[in-house]
Amino acid sequence: MQTQRIGIIMNGVTGRMGMHQHLIRSILAIRQQGGVALPDGAYLLPDPILVGRDANKLEQLALTHGVSRWSTDLDACLNDPADTIYFDAQTTQRRVASITAAINAGKHVYCEKPSAPDADSAYALARLARQAGVKNGIVQDKLFLPGIMKLRRVIESGFLGRILAIRGEFGYWVFEGDWQPAQRPSWNYRREEGGGIILDMLCHWEYLITNLFGAIRAISCLGTVHIPERFDEAGHPYAATADDAAYATFELAGGAIAQFNSSWCTRVYRDDLLTLQVDGTLGSAVAGLHACQVQSRVMTPRAIWNPDVPNTIDYRAAWAEVPDTVPYDNGFKVQWEMFLRHVALGTPFPYTLAAGARGVRLAEIGLRSWADRRWLPVEDEHQEEE
Repeated sequence: MQTQRIGIIMNGVTGRMGMHQHLIRSILAIRQQGGVALPDGAYLLPDPILVGRDANKLEQLALTHGVSRWSTDLDACLNDPADTIYFDAQTTQRRVASITAAINAGKHVYCEKPSAPDADSAYALARLARQAGVKNGIVQDKLFLPGIMKLRRVIESGFLGRILAIRGEFGYWVFEGDWQPAQRPSWNYRREEGGGIILDMLCHWEYLITNLFGAIRAISCLGTVHIPERFDEAGHPYAATADDAAYATFELAGGAIAQFNSSWCTRVYRDDLLTLQVDGTLGSAVAGLHACQVQSRVMTPRAIWNPDVPNTIDYRAAWAEVPDTVPYDNGFKVQWEMFLRHVALGTPFPYTLAAGARGVRLAEIGLRSWADRRWLPVEDEHQEEE
């Protein structure tokens, strides 16, 4: 089997997301399958070098997973012409400087979201990449979840008719860190370190809503710090200064209304950590990470409000599950394969740094909406850059 090597500088993969979703379940999984298939029958084989600040963590990670290369010298890695892609999974505050250096070194860039802590910086990165002529992309993993891909198929079939409303519920209880270790790093809850659920999740909701339902025209967002004190990785208490829950309503271009609750302070009583209910004139759909259920107009039961009589309707019985008609792979891995083909062949890749900047812009407007306690339009002053 003919293979074509492609070198990838992977910065920040000692962290939770970078390690599990990007290194292990994407790049190493692609290597294990023999690479990414190309039209000429050859395979594109990624060759990662792990980069970070902690030599001990990097060495242990490389040894554990059979990666032959690691380094604490990012500049030296960027100056090596053998590696053509730079990937960034660092904390948001560190990302801009590293991506800027990578673009200036002529590397193609792929990064986690958000690409920057503010919209001006995010659009500046997109402009720099465009001017340098390097290929670039940002992770938009939720588009590649099996449940969301099924929902997209339902929407495109016309099954729902005219879409009226979308309701999204996301989140779970993140332990405070005192009596049980927290599932998320402490910087997520420090505003001064780039934390906050609005910046984190509204970037996701922007691309999810835009790609599935249309452009966002206005937003009303309320954030809050429900848990004011948490405990860090060393067990020390600290003041949580970043929002840990957000309640947002979006007005869409087509007239539909979307409502998304995002919380790290909620206990799950639903089918998945993320669920979307979409109601239309001809039917409805409910999608999670893997499954999607639908109900048509003719299968809708007659619900009658009568609080004096116990409910006799099994509402779930009138829903049908969308079948797995195709195999579904890990969403992060699928998007990595798309980006690798984009770099090697120039195939289309719409999930650019400019597209990612839209998410940062929406989060920024959401934060302003919270501060001002009012609806705000989602401005399109950067539209020409997208």
